[in-house]
Amino acid sequence: MTDALPPLPLIGLGPQAFAAVNALHGAVEEAATAAGLEPILLELVRLRCSQINGCVYCVDLHTNAARRAGEKDDRLAQLVVWRESELFTERERAALALAEAVTLVHDHDAGRALHRAARPVLSEPEAAFVAWAATVVNTYNRIAVTSRPVAAAGV
Repeated sequence: MTDALPPLPLIGLGPQAFAAVNALHGAVEEAATAAGLEPILLELVRLRCSQINGCVYCVDLHTNAARRAGEKDDRLAQLVVWRESELFTERERAALALAEAVTLVHDHDAGRALHRAARPVLSEPEAAFVAWAATVVNTYNRIAVTSRPVAAAGV
């Protein structure tokens, strides 16, 4: 990687912007819980988006957060192939499909199909806050991929 650019310290150069992202995360977390979304479901959504975006820092962070919330290692290992796995519920599948549609926003047709598939399973508020959780983690992924922070062991 001789042509690689050095990390761009987004957090250090824009602490007020990062504080706003953190505040948004807190607001979405609170509203998602009020809408009935379980902590493990939210961590699966965050982890799947981070996998798609190739954010090693966030994959580590959300894998550990999911474990702390009670998620099992076999499900974490199969999250990357959740469509083929029998370990995920219909509700989790709907949330993961919707999160992928938000993350892969460039594919409008697939996104609409995934959104339609999720809506009969998730209530409107649940679907909205899965989409919000995916939006926020996608923002964090882009910050981390650009600034390349080093994950602390056991984060």
